[in-house]
Amino acid sequence: MKLMKIVCGASALMLFVTSCGSKQESSEQVNSQKYPTTVISEQNVELSSVYPTTIKGQEDIEIRPRIDGFIDAIYVDEGSVVRKGQTLFKINSPQAEQSLTSAQASLKSAQAQVNTAKVNVNRIRPLAEKGIVGNVQLETAEDSYQSAMAGLAQAEAALKNAQATLGWTNVTSPVDGLIGSIPLRMGSLVNSSNVLTTVANTGNVYAYFSLNEKEFSVFMNNMEGRSQAEKIKNAPPVILTLANGTTYEHTGRIETITGSVNITTGTVSFRAEFPNKDGELKSGTSGKITIPRHIKNTIVIPQKATFAQQDKTLVFQVQGDSVIQKVISVLSTPDGKSYVVTDGLNSGDRIVTDGIATLSHGKKITIE
Repeated sequence: MKLMKIVCGASALMLFVTSCGSKQESSEQVNSQKYPTTVISEQNVELSSVYPTTIKGQEDIEIRPRIDGFIDAIYVDEGSVVRKGQTLFKINSPQAEQSLTSAQASLKSAQAQVNTAKVNVNRIRPLAEKGIVGNVQLETAEDSYQSAMAGLAQAEAALKNAQATLGWTNVTSPVDGLIGSIPLRMGSLVNSSNVLTTVANTGNVYAYFSLNEKEFSVFMNNMEGRSQAEKIKNAPPVILTLANGTTYEHTGRIETITGSVNITTGTVSFRAEFPNKDGELKSGTSGKITIPRHIKNTIVIPQKATFAQQDKTLVFQVQGDSVIQKVISVLSTPDGKSYVVTDGLNSGDRIVTDGIATLSHGKKITIE
């Protein structure tokens, strides 16, 4: 009788424990929160990298005087369109004028010496032929004539040099382009160290920008081709955004990449060329260069499905009826709303897409 009571008591206790366990599990299932999730799949996406840029004319030339003097005339104004060979400034150079006068006088003197030497040769030669004077005297006269001819050649060269120097008083444009600022005015004393203005050939313009070592490595790895020249040739057209936020209507092409990394900045310099037929782009202006990048068969997830922990990006991946934290590597999309996942997730994985602030590793959830 006593044994039966013990058995009955044990059975009742087991029934109570089992009942309590079932109620707890049932309670957890009822109380597990619903979360929106999605099964990720591969798709094609276009990314873009943006870099600050400086615009320069295809030819951006400083105009300096080649002689000392005073600015006598200014024939152009800032922003003027000029042609190759057009006169921009007139320099008053007394020294150049004096050199020309001196060279002209030296030329006349040399010509006179030649004439005198020639007369002497013509006078002595017949006398030497008749034996009246010696051959030595004739040879001396001929040497004087040759010396006079050499002096004449030097005088002619000096005159041409003086004429060319005087021609430098007219400062001309070496290329077609636009005039920059003109810091000096009429009457200013100038020499070769002074910049009178600049002429920018902006038929095409160059956009200069830089990538750091990591960005450069990624860029080169994503371009088709073996050599750097082949990769540049296969690079996509780049987009220019002006300082006012508008997008330039013409795309550009990457033309050159420096062959080394700048030790001071740790960057590699790029140069892209843009057409500028209407002159909209001005030398010296700034903007942003966008390099598009097409990625095929990749995973894209919303940024709100991720969270940061120290320097890592994580998501909550669904496994069964609970979630686990998963570290992933990502690239931001141009709209700033999504991430391209480069590592950490596979097609077919399910992740939580919203409400992740209330989740923790191992927490049970109900899929919405």
